[in-house]
Amino acid sequence: MRGQGIPETLHDDAGHRGRARYDPRMPAKPVADFLKARAVFAGLPAEEIAALAAVAREDRYSAREYLFAEGDAPAWFWLVRAGRVKILRQARDGKEVVLELLGPGEPFGGVAALEGRPYPASAQAMEASTVVRIPPEPIAALARRHPAIVSELMRMLGRRLRGAHETVTSLATDPVETRLAARLIRLAEEEGVPDARGIVLPFRLTRQTLADMTGTTVETTIRIVSRWLQKGVLDEEDGRLIVPSVEVLRELDNPEAR
Repeated sequence: MRGQGIPETLHDDAGHRGRARYDPRMPAKPVADFLKARAVFAGLPAEEIAALAAVAREDRYSAREYLFAEGDAPAWFWLVRAGRVKILRQARDGKEVVLELLGPGEPFGGVAALEGRPYPASAQAMEASTVVRIPPEPIAALARRHPAIVSELMRMLGRRLRGAHETVTSLATDPVETRLAARLIRLAEEEGVPDARGIVLPFRLTRQTLADMTGTTVETTIRIVSRWLQKGVLDEEDGRLIVPSVEVLRELDNPEAR
């Protein structure tokens, strides 16, 4: 089902949404250096990396632009080069639920591309972002020659599935405040940058996105986050949330521990 706000844009370039900025003359070496540093391609011979870089494309997306929609044909294997991409699905009530926020270096759409199945979720730029996309055929051929690629993808998929399972369980059983605390703990532990103030989330997280990640309304999220800011549970600077103490949030995530 196509989520709200996902444009019915015709695809160009074998499945690529046409509004992104793409330079077909992009030099291959910077892309090769980027690919070589990714865990999924770690240990590959230089000639294999160079062959991937030769067919790769780099695109820039504005905030809130869609890369692909749930149900689209899996035309590309994607990696975030800069910025943030959110993976989301549409719930039965029509609301969008954000499953993952992916940062630089993280791949997505890989399993769908390898298996030839439609993308199981949509991908949307959370902020101005640059992505690298690779056709699925060379990825599939590479995986046959180097099975470690599939193992690494499965490891990443397993981590994301565990996170998605925790999200679904929390949506079904936990009160909103607990869900918000749990999500912020996870973001702080996985993405946060420690400094003297606590743990800083290195991206701007809108109240709407936080609401979409926790299955609540933006009004409720604004109310709770505002209260936490007043109490010092959270801080905020230039649109970036700061967690002074994960332990304080953990108490909110576990009311019985209070």
